[in-house]
Amino acid sequence: MPVFPAHADCQSLHIPPPPTANTTYPLAPFFIDLSALTTDNMSPRRDPHNPHYPPAHDLPDRAVPSDTANGNFVLGPTHPFAPEFAMTANVPSGRIVSFTMESGHSVLFNPGIVRDDPDNCPNGAIYTSRSAPGDPSNLRLTESHSGPWIRQVDVYVPVQYKPGTRAPFLVFGDGGADGIYPGRDLFAVLDVLIASHRLPPPLIAIGIGSGGQDAQGSERGREYDTVSGTYAEWVEHEVLPLVQQHAGVALTHDPDGRATMGISSSGGAAFGMAWFHPELYHRVLAYSPTLTNQQWPHADAMPGGAWQYHSPWAGNPTATGSQPGAALIPNAPRKPIRFWFEAGDRDLFYPAPAMPDGMHDWVLASENMARVLSAKGYDYQFVLSRNAGHVDGPTIEQTLPEALLWLWQNYTPQGN
Repeated sequence: MPVFPAHADCQSLHIPPPPTANTTYPLAPFFIDLSALTTDNMSPRRDPHNPHYPPAHDLPDRAVPSDTANGNFVLGPTHPFAPEFAMTANVPSGRIVSFTMESGHSVLFNPGIVRDDPDNCPNGAIYTSRSAPGDPSNLRLTESHSGPWIRQVDVYVPVQYKPGTRAPFLVFGDGGADGIYPGRDLFAVLDVLIASHRLPPPLIAIGIGSGGQDAQGSERGREYDTVSGTYAEWVEHEVLPLVQQHAGVALTHDPDGRATMGISSSGGAAFGMAWFHPELYHRVLAYSPTLTNQQWPHADAMPGGAWQYHSPWAGNPTATGSQPGAALIPNAPRKPIRFWFEAGDRDLFYPAPAMPDGMHDWVLASENMARVLSAKGYDYQFVLSRNAGHVDGPTIEQTLPEALLWLWQNYTPQGN
């Protein structure tokens, strides 16, 4: 969920848990762990070496991990541009083809969802809503209703692409005209990495705009924060055919040649695309992924939303196996997924005041994710960035080339 500017009539995105929240008893429902947290002007800051987090390797300031290493790493506080950004003027640029999509032509997301917020207060309806009695994980939100959406899709095609050949590709959310990151920065870095033969030479990138607004009760939240395979199915059946038509390209069916990417909630969706459809995607890259309880409306089958990828629903914190609220990854066979992800030490902490549910700490969610991925033997690289906020621009500019190289490690084209 992108961080919006503060408004005079809006509450802050960073507020302490209310006095009634459970910050004392870890085994009781809806526990909020404050052990790694300090605040400066209401902004959270975490200790990367909190004993509740898995062990991580400190890197020298300005350094990034090796693009062949797995595990947990901590970046220093200074985040310079990766050297590849200085090379973009000296390599041929791929072409970019853009087109728009509308909800009236969709099957899976028609109609869309629109939330009525107070004037001059993005997400204002969320600030004033209340959760269900006795269940802070269930937000009661009445301001949403059906409505249309329109979005832009950008397709990057490298100059090395040969028409008629099936190409590997990277699809990312929060793209298009309203995207925040990575957008055109990603396309420029791909120019350099493909020209230098460090990435597959025909790699195509597809940036898909969100459906609008943010968080619970919005079309963006519906698409990205719902824990299911629906978004991947929408991309497969409604977006990719249009990509091939408008850009004149052919896309591989090989899941090892398909990657997903996103920021915040679209980062959580990127993981969900591979988790629910490993026959479609094997590679995932995410900055500040929303692996927290943002799913709306509340679903009894998955009451913890994306938090349940790695941890039990906080309303039943000891759930295991097939018990209600149990975590997904620890209780499922290992899937063929590679996952590169990052969080900032000043990342989001309980932005919705009515949800002190033990499942809205973005850093703890990523740390828990790293722990369960390691326990199951996944290929992953998790980076915690010092002096970095949510979807931190300088961190992206420092790490994006390395992340892409790690992501595509050991890829061999299959010709399909």
